[in-house]
Amino acid sequence: MEFLYDFSKILLSTCRDVLPILLLITCFQLFVLRQPIPHLRRLIVGGVYVVLGLALFLAGLEKALFPLGKIMATQLSDPAFIYGAGEIVTRADWKAYGWVYLFSAMIGFATTIAEPSLIAVAFKANEVSAGTIKQWGLRITVAVGVAFGITLGTFRIVTGTPLYLYILVGYMIVIVQTIFAPKSIIALAYDSGGVTTSTVTVPLVAALGLGLAGTVPGRNPALDGFGLIAFASLCPIITVMGYAQFMQWSTQRKIKSMEKRNAL
Repeated sequence: MEFLYDFSKILLSTCRDVLPILLLITCFQLFVLRQPIPHLRRLIVGGVYVVLGLALFLAGLEKALFPLGKIMATQLSDPAFIYGAGEIVTRADWKAYGWVYLFSAMIGFATTIAEPSLIAVAFKANEVSAGTIKQWGLRITVAVGVAFGITLGTFRIVTGTPLYLYILVGYMIVIVQTIFAPKSIIALAYDSGGVTTSTVTVPLVAALGLGLAGTVPGRNPALDGFGLIAFASLCPIITVMGYAQFMQWSTQRKIKSMEKRNAL
């Protein structure tokens, strides 16, 4: 009964959030475009599915994903697990948190591979490029970037270093890459950084950061627990453009090698 009560509250909240979108689209269709709503019955059924799906997803976040990420981070960063039972620790040793870094990398990679928004972008990129951009190639490249970013973010939490230094250096790298990267990949790389912070990745990563900051000695969840999402947005841009630059360099090298052979 408690779950049904909680779910009904989430369902009503979801309906309230979706209602302005439906009103906006309906008003534009009827009063601006002055056209009847096409496939009205299908749209109503689809709208019901969307509302139920969002409500179930939000209930799953509250009941499973948020607690799971926080519990895993708390257990892995527990001083009794890191340093041994009975040890009194006042300052974190970043070298002792290897399991935390490994878990962060794996959870970042796994959630990104399963991210629906990234799957959609990879599908469209493959379609528009006539197969030149492979779906799995883009998804894996982005996932590697997120894995590295989340790992770097957990290292920042453990060490307590300022967030702005990492972000400043990261975007300086992005600016330099933008100048030299193939022009056809730049927009896709920037979009790839945005789609990683969506429905699957954000809940687990946010819970991971808060759980880790609440357990590491000397860290404050309000000050240190947030910021992992910024790394998850930044690093995929670097990896996608880096992969494109590597492929461009590799292709040019092969062409030059073939030209030398033909000249001989």
